[in-house]
Amino acid sequence: MTSTPGSGRRPAMGERQLPGKRPVPAGLVSGVQASAPIFLVLRRMRAPLITLVLIFAVSVLGLSLITGVDDAGRPYRLSIFDSFYVMSYTATTIGFGELPFPFTAAQRLWVTGTIYLSVIGWAYAISALLSLLQDRAFRAALALQHFSRKVSRLREPFLLIVGYGQTGELLGRSFDELGRRFTVVDVSDARIDALELDTLRADVPGLAGDARNPHDLQVAGLTHPCCEAVLALTDDDEANLAVTMTAALLRPELTVVTRTTSAVVAERMSAFGSPTVINPFDRFGDHLRLALHSPAAYQLMTWLESGPGAQLPPRRSAPAPGRWVVCGYGRFGRHFAADLRAEGLEVTVIEPRPGEDPAPDPLLHLLVGDESDPAVMAASDLPGAVGFVAGTDNDTTNLSLVAAARRVNPDLFVAARQNQPTSAALFAAMDVDALLVPTEVIAHEVYARLSTPLLWRFVRELTGRDDEWAAALIDLLRDECGDRLGALFKVRLNSTEAPSLGPWLAEGSLVLGDLLRSPDDRDQRLPAVPLLLLRDGESVLAPDDAFVLRADDELLLAGRPVSRRALEKTLMVDAVPAYLVTGRRVPSGWLWRRLTGYRETAG
Repeated sequence: MTSTPGSGRRPAMGERQLPGKRPVPAGLVSGVQASAPIFLVLRRMRAPLITLVLIFAVSVLGLSLITGVDDAGRPYRLSIFDSFYVMSYTATTIGFGELPFPFTAAQRLWVTGTIYLSVIGWAYAISALLSLLQDRAFRAALALQHFSRKVSRLREPFLLIVGYGQTGELLGRSFDELGRRFTVVDVSDARIDALELDTLRADVPGLAGDARNPHDLQVAGLTHPCCEAVLALTDDDEANLAVTMTAALLRPELTVVTRTTSAVVAERMSAFGSPTVINPFDRFGDHLRLALHSPAAYQLMTWLESGPGAQLPPRRSAPAPGRWVVCGYGRFGRHFAADLRAEGLEVTVIEPRPGEDPAPDPLLHLLVGDESDPAVMAASDLPGAVGFVAGTDNDTTNLSLVAAARRVNPDLFVAARQNQPTSAALFAAMDVDALLVPTEVIAHEVYARLSTPLLWRFVRELTGRDDEWAAALIDLLRDECGDRLGALFKVRLNSTEAPSLGPWLAEGSLVLGDLLRSPDDRDQRLPAVPLLLLRDGESVLAPDDAFVLRADDELLLAGRPVSRRALEKTLMVDAVPAYLVTGRRVPSGWLWRRLTGYRETAG
């Protein structure tokens, strides 16, 4: 069981714990970043500012040394202050005109020269300033300072998302809908610009930085006390490994979720604390095995992991046991073929560049050749197969393979891999039975783990239920929520979150069916479906209305938003539970209770 974000749990027995981990103060990093633009301005504008100061000083000194005459024709020299005053409105091109006495020709000649000299100095300074404003390093320093200031002002728990590609964007929008704050680090300036233009509810700080640099991660909030989890979602395994390592060394108590498709990299990540490593190829194989055994359970899992508002996906019929043809024996093909072989199924693999399989299996038949070659496809005997997998790393190839396979055998169960988000419309039009989009697989699992931990527990235990049970639960959800999934919310029955239920829970006289009655009309049931109940570490999936509730029970429910608001009334108003259980309306105010002599008892 994974720890919840920000729980601060200590490693359990058997977990690796890294000694000597000491987080770097966030204030040290933010202070350096705050002064960076100032140092850049001083460095780049040093020569123009010195030039202006010298021009002004020489102009003031020269004007004070040149002799003029007063009204009586006597020699007269301007003081340093008067010269400074005259040159201030002259060198700045203001031109005031107040003079103690008319200038002599020598003074006018000197002032004329200083006017042109000051214009040249100002032109030099202004051009240097404009060049500084367009300088890439200066603009990056300003953006970094602005980002650091926004992160330092966060006063609520937030997630640090590293990599804002398709996976990060899907998760960002889902967490934004839930009201969860997050910060973003991505190496691409274009993705950070897209984040700024996105229509998110919250103002999301985004930094164009390198995830391999621990300094950028600290600026993004890794050492911030409100950071509750780090999500390493880039498509670079080395970058994800660097994020996992940095988080484990600087903030070992944080929840870390990372992605990779390499077993070697996954093992290296596991050496740093206890990160949650998601391999989309492994997850898709597990999902497809569930689809083969229980199509309804696979449909329910996909629906719940897609988040509130998701459309109910179609339910596919599972193919009969038989032989499968897998095109592409790379990382995905190997994982998928191993999952099929674990089910005892015969597998034919087509691969143009075969490698050495360290554990050859007699149920695996390897064909060497180009997948698009008709002769190779004919050798795979598609008419005698029950399933076909297009698993290469090229979307065009996968689409053409699916079309060719269906022409040969229209009854095939077809699974395909989508590599690029731009190909989504083409795969949707192809209407394959099972589609692997690695970014979506990762996003759905991360959402299930972090949005509501009880949801992830429900998804894990769903695989142990039969197809009829899952189909009945889907029908119940459709009756209450329609074809779009309602809100998922958790209720904890304790003195803090449910103070009105204390006496009823203590006596064991409150059942789940009574809790889900409408507080305004007990004959009406709230539009909510209980998915899971957690008690003392043991879970009960989809408990029925007769289930007796106890103190400290945790419930995961799916329903319309109105059901959540009504349930909050039941949990907080003392008079409501008595009405729901007994049907008697009792006084809710203190005065009426005193007048009627009502006593707070469960009976």
